[in-house]
Amino acid sequence: MGIVYLASLLVSLGCMLLLDRRFRLFFWRDALSASVVTVVGLVFFLVWDVAGIAEGIFFRGEGSIATGIVLAPELPIEEPVFLAFLVICTMILYTGAARVLGALRRRRREQRAS
Repeated sequence: MGIVYLASLLVSLGCMLLLDRRFRLFFWRDALSASVVTVVGLVFFLVWDVAGIAEGIFFRGEGSIATGIVLAPELPIEEPVFLAFLVICTMILYTGAARVLGALRRRRREQRAS
C-alpha cells in the first residue's frame, strides 16, 4: 500500500494531461510557455515548502499510503509530484475557463449585432 498516494497523483496528472491534449489548453497549445510556467510554479512552491519546513510549520505526515521516501527532511517524494499536479491543474482550469468565457463574450456580441 506504500505507493497508493504517489500512484494516484501520477494517474490524476495523466488524466489532466489527457484533457489538455483533447482541448489543447496548456502544453498542447504552447509547450515551451507551459514548460516555463510549470517549472517556475513548481520551484516557487518547493521554495515555499522548504521555507515552511525550515520554520517548523510544515511536517511530513506518516501514512500507510505514502512511499516513505523523502527527498529532504520533511519533504516526501510525493510533494513535488503533487505540486506539479497543482500547477498543471490550475493552468488547465484557467485556460479552459478563459476559453469558455471568451466564447460566451463572442456569443453575446453576435447576439447584440443581430
